Amino acid sequence: MRLSRYFLPVLKENPAEAQIVSHRLMLRAGMIKQASAGIYSWLPLGFKVLRKIENIVHEEQTRAGHIPMLMPTLQSADLWRESGRYDDYGEEMLRISDRHGRDMLYGPTNEELITDIFRSHVNSYKDLPMTLYHIQWKFRDEIRPRFGVMRGREFLMKDGYNFDLTKEDALHAYNRHLVSYLRTYERMGLQAIPMRADGGPIGGDYTHEFLVLAETGESEVFYDSQVTDLTFGDREIDYSSVEQCQSVLEEFTSRYARTDETHDPALFEQIPEDRRRVARGIEVGQIFYFGTKYSEPMGATVQGQDGKPVPVHMGSHGIGVSRLMGAIIEASHDDRGIIWPEGVTPFHCGIVNLKQGDAEADTACDKLYAALTAVGLEPLYDDRNERAGGKFATMDLIGLPWRITVGPRGLKNGVVELTSRRTGESEELPPEEAVKKVAEIYRPHHQAAPHWEPMAKGSFHTWL
Repeated sequence: MRLSRYFLPVLKENPAEAQIVSHRLMLRAGMIKQASAGIYSWLPLGFKVLRKIENIVHEEQTRAGHIPMLMPTLQSADLWRESGRYDDYGEEMLRISDRHGRDMLYGPTNEELITDIFRSHVNSYKDLPMTLYHIQWKFRDEIRPRFGVMRGREFLMKDGYNFDLTKEDALHAYNRHLVSYLRTYERMGLQAIPMRADGGPIGGDYTHEFLVLAETGESEVFYDSQVTDLTFGDREIDYSSVEQCQSVLEEFTSRYARTDETHDPALFEQIPEDRRRVARGIEVGQIFYFGTKYSEPMGATVQGQDGKPVPVHMGSHGIGVSRLMGAIIEASHDDRGIIWPEGVTPFHCGIVNLKQGDAEADTACDKLYAALTAVGLEPLYDDRNERAGGKFATMDLIGLPWRITVGPRGLKNGVVELTSRRTGESEELPPEEAVKKVAEIYRPHHQAAPHWEPMAKGSFHTWL
């Protein structure tokens, strides 16, 4: 993508309505535009990151054996009356009527709808276990929407639902989701700590929230500092193994970590004083086990091994896909702008031409662009007739992890400048070596290994 042809409406001044860093930077970087209170249009740059986050969520869900589908945004109120939640949910639910006077609602969550789908098609214990999930827009009519996508009214969420024959099987599904969530967040460059939480309107005694530590977090959290030393890393987990999944759960939840709703001062005081931490956290996901809360009133049963009907045990598991973008920015930025982790960056590398219109510089940038593209990377080429300072400011604001700067002076010496957005460190390299280094950085995210073949002397290498 060439920046001269891209829609990137960046703002030079901080918007007055933005109270937190992520909201301010998303508006300034031209990622979103408010349509009405708590509802946003996702502009091209924001949409690209949103899709990167969504794809990681999909990949980790399917890796865990969960089955994707898609449910509608509008639901019948009758299903919610069956479960008893229609009147209990509160004013956050947007209730509407269609032209025939039928009561409908814009779904804040999907427990009732997925239970209706399940009970219509699954009749035998032989079809279990089963976990279905989708990524869909939700609406909750927040009384005070604020902080941009962090607390909006319309938001994109992954919600998954497991159906199991026994409580033990359902708790394995719970553990399986915890493992998959740890992998998901780490791929996005986040440390999301599972903390014992409150079930709220979803219900259930078993529930953990995943929180990213940030000064702007809405939740007060209490934890043992040892939890921040834990990482999942590249370990391989057999999701069908009860023992392996249980082991990960114990590893990541055995130390004290709770939100303010479930905080127990007496237990907290048992932690050595130098390890006690009180901070703020951003919720980016939650997992629940709630047994037969929905299956019993809605008649979601299967025929057990003895031929008798058995209500299935269920849980629900959510990840705030659009909220995650705000959380990543809150956790990864500086005073110049966003710093995207490599796993979710909208473009893998920026190319800055210091002298647009100079034949040698233009040719070098074109070859860099082609070489990066040939290995499956997406560069953003700033080919505008702007001053160098303005180009650097834009690149810093939108936060691409790597930048290749091309200018006549460097090209005379056969080099370009490769700069890390996170550290600010730069090094001069021959153009082909700069491309090779960027490709190596992203190799974990791209399965195909690059291969160099030399061209004529003095020109770029190319990728085959």
